[in-house]
Amino acid sequence: MSAETLPVREPRLRPFGGYVGRDAHYDAVVVGARCAGAATALLLARAGARVLVLDRSAEGSDTLSTHALMRAGVIQLQRWGLLDELVGLGTPPVRRTTFRYGDVTTTITLKPVGGVDALYAPRRTVLDPLLANAARDAGAEMRFGWTVTDLLRADDGRVVGVAATDPGGTSRQIRATWTIGADGLHSFVARRVEAPVERRSSGAGAVIYAHVEGVGTDAYEWTYADGVTAGVIPTNGGAACVFAGTTPRRFRRDVSGGLKRAFRTLLREASADLAERVAAGAHGRLRSFPGAPGRMLHPWGPGWALVGDAGNYKDPLSAHGITDAFRDAELLARAVIDVLSGATTEGIGMDEYHRTRNRLSIGVFDAIDPIATYRWDVTTIEPMLRALSASMADEVEYLNALTAPTPLTLAG
Repeated sequence: MSAETLPVREPRLRPFGGYVGRDAHYDAVVVGARCAGAATALLLARAGARVLVLDRSAEGSDTLSTHALMRAGVIQLQRWGLLDELVGLGTPPVRRTTFRYGDVTTTITLKPVGGVDALYAPRRTVLDPLLANAARDAGAEMRFGWTVTDLLRADDGRVVGVAATDPGGTSRQIRATWTIGADGLHSFVARRVEAPVERRSSGAGAVIYAHVEGVGTDAYEWTYADGVTAGVIPTNGGAACVFAGTTPRRFRRDVSGGLKRAFRTLLREASADLAERVAAGAHGRLRSFPGAPGRMLHPWGPGWALVGDAGNYKDPLSAHGITDAFRDAELLARAVIDVLSGATTEGIGMDEYHRTRNRLSIGVFDAIDPIATYRWDVTTIEPMLRALSASMADEVEYLNALTAPTPLTLAG
């Protein structure tokens, strides 16, 4: 049995019902139903907002991801009441992280914080439907197979909704007080509002990965050798996501000889032991990402906001993408509810979202940049990784303090 056919318990998709009517008006329309979009919709809907989520993909479909959640993301899943269900779907706990630099191996055991004593790395076919179902249960309307084709604007330029095409090819206009782009690295919403770039990285890592059965680990494993990285991330179905990374330039050169050959070559250079473990196991199809520079965009403007990779993308070596999405979803949802309820003005509320996102994110963004350049060796990488780990401390402290949040309620 290959890792592509391993039994993975996935949430049963619940029917959405309802209809997007011509006269419908929403407090928020969210473009994108993955981690950032579904989490934002969940929190807004739980507060009483009327929310519509549109996504062009099929519900429950897979997407590029190496799955790893950092501590802050697990803390949020627990606070949202979703962690037990995630565990119940067979997502294995991870309580150790092993770092290898050449001949040096260091193992760190996770210390409990905020009631969380393990990390998790769910398959996206498990996590994404879990979040979508939770958003739907909270009252959000979830629509898959819809393609957003334009943004609607008032005479003063304010974004007031979206134009979209439904699965049957019918064009519709949907009005909303807030239009939220949660549509990933190549965000259509970000392009249409011309969101300014505030920060851009110099490094960019390319990755090849597969889901492999039989690698024999219950820990996150990170391996670093000159010019290459590799990792093992335990996930659902008894498999692990095994990745190999390098520079985009070398990636383009190596994959010209075939993706499988490039994967094996990079794994051997990173760790002969890991290459043997992967060769002995069964693995599914290889997937790859050619790399892209990290960037942080200005995340809001009149009637619009960005969340997740749409506004804040870090190199995959940070293993922080899903955690970023959860964090910024919560920050944005709280800001939007405060504005909708009249608790604060748009300028004050959204500027607080912007400032807090940057305060919690820039340290990680800057710490991962020199690692993603691959201009290091096994003698210089360790202090870089320590700096990356330290940069996450404020985020964990801040999000852990939200375990007893100010109630998010809409007036009236």
